[in-house]
Amino acid sequence: MRLLIKPDYDRMSVYAADYVINRINEHNKRYDRPFVLGLPTGSSPIGMYRELVKAVSEGRVSFRNVVTFNMDEYVGLPEEHSESYHSFMHRHLFDHIDCPKENIHILNGNADDLMKECADYEKAIESYGGIDLFVGGIGPDGHIAFNEPYSSFSSRTRIKTLTKDTRIANSRFFGGNPDDVPQCALTVGVATVMDAREVLILCNGHNKARALYAAVEGPICQAWTISALQNHPRGVIVCDENATDELKVSTYRYFKDIENL
Repeated sequence: MRLLIKPDYDRMSVYAADYVINRINEHNKRYDRPFVLGLPTGSSPIGMYRELVKAVSEGRVSFRNVVTFNMDEYVGLPEEHSESYHSFMHRHLFDHIDCPKENIHILNGNADDLMKECADYEKAIESYGGIDLFVGGIGPDGHIAFNEPYSSFSSRTRIKTLTKDTRIANSRFFGGNPDDVPQCALTVGVATVMDAREVLILCNGHNKARALYAAVEGPICQAWTISALQNHPRGVIVCDENATDELKVSTYRYFKDIENL
């Protein structure tokens, strides 16, 4: 696992966007099949999406040969709701790039059969040969997607009840009231993410410092689902300085020392 420490959120976002751009462009030079990209929501990737939109407008990358799979969606929230992840993704990315509509996959939290929706999502990922790069974020409690603490490392796309902490954290998008945050979501599983050929995790802010510590220095344990990344052969975390507050000085210096190798 690599840890890349950037001075601030903006430079973290630029790095993450350039990472995605480089992977898409390298893939298109080598393969005829689409590049399969897993994408997150939340506040952490907004800067990265802004940079990706800019790169498309400048002709530095194209999403015409990219297939996307989003990590999660709330259950029971209308797609047109401003805080649905359908709306989020179109607002911040899809409405501004050249990704074909048929290449965009987001879980349907209003499906008649939610279990079938989850199973079909896994089959769709498999039909494209798996995910080349999964980009994700970290919750303050170390969750990835909506895989809350103690989620199984073998979990697949499924229905997940959201913890009180997660609903409180997400209430900032719902007028500050946790009761307005849906109680359940559909989410890819830990194994779904870890099966990707590469995983890039974004981590910013002091409130993510304990989660970053658990991801880098802590044991691999289900209490911090992000710790599963330690077993991934091509796992990368890019963070800002504020997120490193709980790391040992020696750990910080080690990763800074090897950053450009």
